[in-house]
Amino acid sequence: MSTENEGKAVQGDPAAPSVPPTPPVPPSAPPAPTEAPGAGPAPASGPSVARPADAAHPTGPAHPTHANAQEAPATGEAPTVHAAPMAPETHAAHAAPAGGWPPPPPAVPSWGAQHAHVPPAPAAPRKRTGGLVAAVLAAALLAGGIGGGIGYWAAERGDNGAGSTTVSSGEAPASFKRDPGTVAAVAAQALPSVVTIQAKSGGSQGEGGTGTGFVYDQEGHIVTNNHVVASAADGGTLSVTFSDGKSYDAEVVGRAEGYDVAVLKLTNAPKGLKPLPLGNSDKVAVGDSTIAIGAPFGLSNTVTTGIISAKNRPVASGDGSGASNSYMSALQTDASINPGNSGGPLLDASGAVIGINSAIQSAGSGFGQSQAGSIGLGFAIPVNQAKNVAQQLIRTGKPVYPVIGATVNMNEKGEGAEIAARGTGGTPSVTPNGPAAKAGLKPGDVITAFGGHQIDSGPSLISEIWTHKPGDSVEIAYERDGRTATTTVVLGERTGDS
Repeated sequence: MSTENEGKAVQGDPAAPSVPPTPPVPPSAPPAPTEAPGAGPAPASGPSVARPADAAHPTGPAHPTHANAQEAPATGEAPTVHAAPMAPETHAAHAAPAGGWPPPPPAVPSWGAQHAHVPPAPAAPRKRTGGLVAAVLAAALLAGGIGGGIGYWAAERGDNGAGSTTVSSGEAPASFKRDPGTVAAVAAQALPSVVTIQAKSGGSQGEGGTGTGFVYDQEGHIVTNNHVVASAADGGTLSVTFSDGKSYDAEVVGRAEGYDVAVLKLTNAPKGLKPLPLGNSDKVAVGDSTIAIGAPFGLSNTVTTGIISAKNRPVASGDGSGASNSYMSALQTDASINPGNSGGPLLDASGAVIGINSAIQSAGSGFGQSQAGSIGLGFAIPVNQAKNVAQQLIRTGKPVYPVIGATVNMNEKGEGAEIAARGTGGTPSVTPNGPAAKAGLKPGDVITAFGGHQIDSGPSLISEIWTHKPGDSVEIAYERDGRTATTTVVLGERTGDS
């Protein structure tokens, strides 16, 4: 065990004289012989039983070392102060420097070094061996007791003194602020502009549901999904609740079933509304961070995060009845989206709206708004499309859809979107003098690309068409009789859901 600190707590032996029994060597005495290699300088303090110089610490305070036991008298007596006469050669080795006390320590070799030559001591009687061992044992026991006492004293001081190494936990700085762009900062900025919508039908049962919306302008317009408010559109009631708990009545301004977009207006809009900024969904990249805010299963003001998993994902969603299916070229995200998130904003890392959460992929039930939970496949209407629809609904209350003037097969998938042989109710599948007819398209043609995006089915074709506006010129690739051709179509328009 280490005894490095033991000398600091040992008290002097009361029986030891405070001065040597023989007078110091006068200044005129010849200088002491050269010290043996490894001996340290003499300490400046007075003599003490536990303070011989330690060769291992030549410049520090005196410490007892293992060499103390080696210096026990050869007679086998217990160690005492050096008051007895010494042998001449020993006295010479311990002669004090001129004008000082105590005498220099004996030469002690460093660990691993060769021991300096020491004259052999006279053979001690066998009976004295036990005395030497007892003296060494007593010194070890005394050292152990001192070490234990010092350890306890140090522990006590460590518990209560200023030298404690224990670091107590402190309170968070009062000036702590979340950096702009963090999820917490974006959520704090956006939550006051996101609302929970309660829709109730006008029937006797008062059926309805919960969805989400966000503030579109300072006049009190709220953008959401059509399927959120459809049950209250005819004679029902709508209420909107902000994150601060304040609720307002609302009414439907317009809704577009095909786009799954609706606009509400607060009947008594409060002042100071803060519309959410709108981003550019065309510039979104796969891997961009996303933040979804909504009321999944009625849990208002829920924030979830993820990334853009894919773009231009053709999605046909509906309420399960097929009566109000909608089509979108969606942004796919793995942010957790559940029933109740519908109509809420999908934000980018800057807090701008890049989409409206609308549909989820449910295991075994296809796309839609069923009550199954999120499996990491959520779909949002690109905000560029939703913005155009919302502006149209605010202006006229009715949606306007771009069309090509052709009926396509909605059930087959894989090779493209085939123009049907006949239209609904036996009408022509290609509207005479319509956009498709003017572009040279005929029944049986299979459209494989639209505006540079691959088409694998009728729903994917409609999803791509509705990302454009009436009057846009779009290039189409198609197959006819095994040959590939291209043409350009100028989109027409259709007003209202019919």
